[in-house]
Amino acid sequence: MPAKVKVTKEMILDAAFAVARETGAENINARTVSERLHCSTQPVMYHFATIEELKRTVYAKADQYHSDYLMRIKKPQKGAALGIGMNYIRFAIEEPHLFRFLFQSDYFNGSTLLELIDAEELTPVLSAMQGVLGIGMEQTKQVFLTVFLFAHGYASIIANNSLKYDEETINSQLQQAYRGAILAAQEETAEYETVKSSSDSEENSGSED
Repeated sequence: MPAKVKVTKEMILDAAFAVARETGAENINARTVSERLHCSTQPVMYHFATIEELKRTVYAKADQYHSDYLMRIKKPQKGAALGIGMNYIRFAIEEPHLFRFLFQSDYFNGSTLLELIDAEELTPVLSAMQGVLGIGMEQTKQVFLTVFLFAHGYASIIANNSLKYDEETINSQLQQAYRGAILAAQEETAEYETVKSSSDSEENSGSED
């Protein structure tokens, strides 16, 4: 008789994650998870005191999965923000249950979107964008955030089956938002430089007097 397979915490987490992907996180419970593992509900409740704890752990796993998905772009370049934006929308198409769990459920704490801008894996992307665009890092972050929030709007609508996915149209709209954000950032930089230059001139003039 073959040895009985020990059900580990990681196995339970993977099974619960699969449930979230395929039918939605609302269907995560001891029965659905144990059925996938062909075991009783006892191991599930042994490793996770409550289903709420299990769902929160699945949420963290889904969040990391989403972040990794977004960063599947070519080497950092000027248009990297567009690539990440399109990946964000594609994620909503390919993983609608996970998208709704991450951003349209009670588990979303409102910080995930903004935290991405400071994520370590995004640093080379922002640095490359800054070098190409010739603007400050804060302006670069604003450009990226504009594109990202624009993409989030499209993704949210698509994930709820309220809009048919048209990659050509969406990509065109995303590029327009990107160009508009760059122009606004460059104008802001130019205005700052003009004011700074004028202020420096006045100070120099005053010191000569």
